[in-house]
Amino acid sequence: MGAIRDRVTKGLTALAHGWNALTYEEDRLSRPDAYPVYGGSFGYQTHRTRLSGANEKSIVASIYNRIGIDVAAIDIRHVRLDDNDRYISTIKDGLHSCLTLEANIDQDARAFKQDIVMSMFDKGHVALVPIDTTLNPTETGGFDIDSMRVAEVVAWYPRHVRVNVYDDRELRGGLRREITLPKTVVSVIENPLYSVMNEPNSTLQRLIRKLNLLDAVDEQSASGKLDLIIQLPYTIKSDARRKQAEQRKTDIEVQLKGSQYGIAYMDATEKITQLNRASENNLLAQIEFLTTMLYGQLGITKEVMDGTADEKTMLNYYNRTVEPILAAITGGIKRTFLTKTARTQGQSIEYFRDPFKLAPVATIAELADKFTRNEILSANEMRAFIGMPPSKDPKAEELRNSNVPQPQPAATPEPQPVPVPAPIDSA
Repeated sequence: MGAIRDRVTKGLTALAHGWNALTYEEDRLSRPDAYPVYGGSFGYQTHRTRLSGANEKSIVASIYNRIGIDVAAIDIRHVRLDDNDRYISTIKDGLHSCLTLEANIDQDARAFKQDIVMSMFDKGHVALVPIDTTLNPTETGGFDIDSMRVAEVVAWYPRHVRVNVYDDRELRGGLRREITLPKTVVSVIENPLYSVMNEPNSTLQRLIRKLNLLDAVDEQSASGKLDLIIQLPYTIKSDARRKQAEQRKTDIEVQLKGSQYGIAYMDATEKITQLNRASENNLLAQIEFLTTMLYGQLGITKEVMDGTADEKTMLNYYNRTVEPILAAITGGIKRTFLTKTARTQGQSIEYFRDPFKLAPVATIAELADKFTRNEILSANEMRAFIGMPPSKDPKAEELRNSNVPQPQPAATPEPQPVPVPAPIDSA
């Protein structure tokens, strides 16, 4: 009876506290006063920072996206360091949650980091704005960040910046708004590759201009124009002959436009020369040259873009391209959101790249043996790198070489009984 009563109680509790999405929507429509107002609706995500036209419509967007994905894949944490700047532990506060879990209601940490990189590449600068904080950041530095967003800097002042940021409030949100904040509150990050990407005469900007010229030539050649020169059997010098030539040109245009197969007739004394041949220019060669130069200046190769790069190439790419970007991001966050007191206490913003991500299985097995044998990592730490749950064996948590027999603790000798002397006979 007790088991039946428990099941009935559980069922009644589920009925009392259950929730259904379709029922919720119907109830909201029937009782609009009991539910919050949604605000304005849009057919696209208005919170996303979109690339400018020149960058969005060229192969440059693929370069931005590739670097943005690789940077977002690396962990950025709020940590505590010792006196020698060595990692001790992770500080799990609001700032750490924004960098590792959820930056705002629309973006998780990975999308937030990719948004930082792509916006920084597009504009040359990017601003990280704390939206929700525990205390007023303009009055005290001891505040914690609950949410933050990527914003575009639209105006610079001596000690303030005006930024364009997305407003996610329920009633007045849904649009991007311009606000002015002190530089001590907003983390402004400059693109470390600014001279290559964003300078007016940089390699990337020259490549974009050449790509736009090539697109214009392609559109012109594919516009459907015939580009014909008609040689008439008389000299066009007087106004009457010129009008006659214009009438003849109009007649041919009407014939071609009105014909199902585009056929027109001409006089036996007339001659037509067609000019719509492929024009020879060196635009394509210049674009290939600029693309190769850009790849070299950014530290990217063709193999990195198509995913066929080996470990050495990827290591060079991470050191020359990804690392400066990560250093700029972590340095900007550390400088703005960590007070001098917090930095003195050992708090820092650091990035951590998985060293085993690019290693094949055979290499991982060899590295695991070397790290555990030299007592650098424990067995459970290695299991975490390869995605396996930790072992419950206490030895898996110890830094020990399993290939070498461990010395056994010396056995404590048992106490020997003290001999009792025999009694002396007085006789």
